[in-house]
Amino acid sequence: ARDLDVGSNSIQAYSIAPENEYFAVSFGSRSEDDKYIELVLEKALDREEQAEVAFSLIATDGGSPPRSGTTQIHIVVLDVNDNAPIFTQELYIAQVLENAPEGSVVLSVVASDRDVGVNGDIAYQFSQAVGQSPSAFAIDPTSGEIKLTKPLDFEAAENHELSVRATDGGGLSAICKVLVEVVDVNDNAPELVVSSFSSPLPENALPGTVVALFTVRDRDAGANGKISCALEDQLLFSLRPAYKNYYELVTVSALDREETARYILTVTAADAGSPPLTTTQTFTVDVSDVNDNAPVFNQTSYTMYVRENNVPTALVGAVSASDADVGPNAKVTYFLAPAHSAERPPCSCISVNSENGHVFVLRPLDYEQVRQIEVLVSASDAGSPPLRANVTVRLVVVDENDNAPLVLHPAQDSSPPSNELVPMSAEAGYLVTKVVAVDADSGQNSWLSYHLLRATDPGLFAVGAQSGEVRLRRPVTERDAVKQKLVVLVRDNGRPPLSATAALSTLLLNDFSDVRLRHSSLATEDEGGSLTTYLIISLVFISLLFLASTAAFIAHKVCKRKELKGRHVLYGTGNLQSSLADAAPAGTLPHAYCYEISLTTGSGNSEFKFLKPILPSLPPQHCATGGGTDDEQDFPRGPITAEDVAPDNPGMPSAEQFNSL
Repeated sequence: ARDLDVGSNSIQAYSIAPENEYFAVSFGSRSEDDKYIELVLEKALDREEQAEVAFSLIATDGGSPPRSGTTQIHIVVLDVNDNAPIFTQELYIAQVLENAPEGSVVLSVVASDRDVGVNGDIAYQFSQAVGQSPSAFAIDPTSGEIKLTKPLDFEAAENHELSVRATDGGGLSAICKVLVEVVDVNDNAPELVVSSFSSPLPENALPGTVVALFTVRDRDAGANGKISCALEDQLLFSLRPAYKNYYELVTVSALDREETARYILTVTAADAGSPPLTTTQTFTVDVSDVNDNAPVFNQTSYTMYVRENNVPTALVGAVSASDADVGPNAKVTYFLAPAHSAERPPCSCISVNSENGHVFVLRPLDYEQVRQIEVLVSASDAGSPPLRANVTVRLVVVDENDNAPLVLHPAQDSSPPSNELVPMSAEAGYLVTKVVAVDADSGQNSWLSYHLLRATDPGLFAVGAQSGEVRLRRPVTERDAVKQKLVVLVRDNGRPPLSATAALSTLLLNDFSDVRLRHSSLATEDEGGSLTTYLIISLVFISLLFLASTAAFIAHKVCKRKELKGRHVLYGTGNLQSSLADAAPAGTLPHAYCYEISLTTGSGNSEFKFLKPILPSLPPQHCATGGGTDDEQDFPRGPITAEDVAPDNPGMPSAEQFNSL
């Protein structure tokens, strides 16, 4: 505002008329000539309460009388999203029949927003359900209409609680709850649950004895859940209400088992629905007798079998006894009875189940120690006084293949092992020895078969599969080793088979007179330690002594030959040189005296065989000895054969004739 007056007559104050709570005027001066006025907002505006504000601004001077000037101010309040949607109801309740089809409309929810424009646009959606899944429902996001997506089941859930969220365009939201109540229809028949049932009943049961206690219920509600029970025509039994939905089936008169041993009772439960649904329950009541019959076993005796080495508490069979009575009088209990009342049970390794008569073996049995056990089993009923019967149970132990064969011959623990002697002249089929073995098992578990497992020469020996006889498969030859070692496998016929081995040695001899030498020589092969060393030294000493003796003997013979050279004549060079000279390159002796030295091996004896000199009637000829000339040759070092001394001249004696001289 502006005032032409100066001093105190100029503008002194500003005011608002009418006054309001939202605005105020601030007036002041920065300098003498610079004055200002400001409209100050004192309180936040709310468009939803007052969308526009109008007032007058009055400027007043300080004159007397004071003068004033007025101007009109109109303020429009713009909208902001400061209001969340509001449902018309915090809780919506709807009722739906449980057999309503899919797509049925449950209800519609409505929410409003005081904001305008986009801030007032509302969208609906399900929020997290409280204890229920909204999968059976769908909501239209614009209209808020809720529909069924599948049929409901009153018995599964009587009501569904949903949470619906309404959100405006600015992001503010509100939540309301929707309670959908499912209206029951009569789609469930009554249920009859038996709590207790007594059968059989003693024939002396008093009237009013409770036979059965049961309860009835219907999952439907209202009239659909009201139940009535009825018993079909029976003169001896009746139904009696007990508590709420509980009923008792009781006797109304005495029973007689000799007239009727069993009663079949039918109880019918029906609801009050339209149409009504029903359920029936059948009770079979047996009437028990007094204890006038003892138990009777179904066999006069029992024979049971158990394999040896059984596992502890093995079930081997069962005894069974029946009682003509019923109820407790027919309940049979089994136990082991002593042979006499003052004795204890004969075998602690057998147990009988008192309820079902199962017979158990408590510990492993050994067929080789015990083959049969007999016990006495008693069956007693539960009557008063109890009646009992006895039966003999024979337990037969069945052999298992748990024992390997035992070799009796040849002994396997002898040291050194024995040797079987076989002559070199033995033919095929010669009995060398017989392996004897036994098996502690029985039956086919003790049937033994013999097989040659290993041998120095497998083709030389054969073993009888059933007899265990070790025989020669072929004649013995000089090429066979003197000492033969065999391992015979003895196997039983069990499943699985068990086996043992028998090791034996045989000596192949030219003559049984060589047993001592053979046995001594071969025994040294198996001895060890110092004894082996002593034997080797002894053998070396004997060999040296033998070689020295042989050398002395040869030297003695050579000396005698030199003496004979001066006294015997030889063939002349004319007819002898032609044949002997030709034979010399072949290794024969060119001298007048020919000796054949034969040393046999493998027999332990040495033999020298000297040929007689050839003394034909020839002119005497001087035989040179000593340093030797071109015509003189030494004896060959190799053995001399019959062909070497065979003459080219038919007139000369042959080697066989020569040896016969």
